[in-house]
Amino acid sequence: MTGQIDNFASWLLVEKGYSIHTVDSYLSDVREFYRSAGEPADAAALTSEQVRAFVASLYGTGSAATVARKLSALRTFFRFLAREKVLDHDPLAGIANPRLARYIPTFLTVDEVFALLEEPVPGRDSFALRDRALMELMYSTGMRVSELVSCNMEDLDFTEGMVRVRGKGNRERIVPFGRAAASALEAYFPQRQRLIADRVSRGHVAERRALFLNSRGSRLSARSVERLVRMYGGRAGIATVVTPHALRHSFATHLLEMGADLRVVQELLGHASLSTTQKYTHVNMDHLNRVYDSAHPQARSGGRGPSGD
Repeated sequence: MTGQIDNFASWLLVEKGYSIHTVDSYLSDVREFYRSAGEPADAAALTSEQVRAFVASLYGTGSAATVARKLSALRTFFRFLAREKVLDHDPLAGIANPRLARYIPTFLTVDEVFALLEEPVPGRDSFALRDRALMELMYSTGMRVSELVSCNMEDLDFTEGMVRVRGKGNRERIVPFGRAAASALEAYFPQRQRLIADRVSRGHVAERRALFLNSRGSRLSARSVERLVRMYGGRAGIATVVTPHALRHSFATHLLEMGADLRVVQELLGHASLSTTQKYTHVNMDHLNRVYDSAHPQARSGGRGPSGD
């Protein structure tokens, strides 16, 4: 069965195009099950009883979200084994996912976003131009932080105001960006050229393709972006912890508040399923309810007005 797990890893990487991080997570869950089942020699010998015993053990130690994630990994593994004609039955048949609490994404108000974007100040922050550019681009496009740091110069089209984004599963999409993001990027480019020149002068190969560079002239990491966005959010006096994902959520929420179509937002975010995007409709309805409660006289008074049109 260890060979079958190795083949599963190759299938996820090569055919499905999953990231190394995702594949490692899947393999960790599958190997945990493999050990709990007594390390059988062949997956064909697996029984529903072994799967049920593993699932029962998860409920005793993990959260509903953890259980759901591990079940998802196992379902993908068993589908792969069925595809390879190793299994002729579904060991997870009849086992339902746990009920998850409704997840409402964290997002910033428009005023909070503007305060965040104005926080990098040239002269005070060494990489203010870069940091302003990357936050403007994230908010303008809604891209994930992993997509942001993988962006290359050739992905930008200033004539059309578009950027090519490589998302999950190596799926590509074209997303527009606004004038504010374009101006911030152009202001950052001279600093980017200096970072490349400094790197070459130190005898290193220049990373000429990477859009966002660190102080050493190499590609900026996702962790660095997370750290600087959190820092600027704190300096801006925003009560919640600001993350790159909060900017992505803010992008989607603000579009819907302004009347954007849900399927358009789905395409811009790179969601494979519309149900993933629909969580933002809950945010939008919460916003509408708050506006109604604060603005409508009958909502404030709790009374009832006259009937009629």
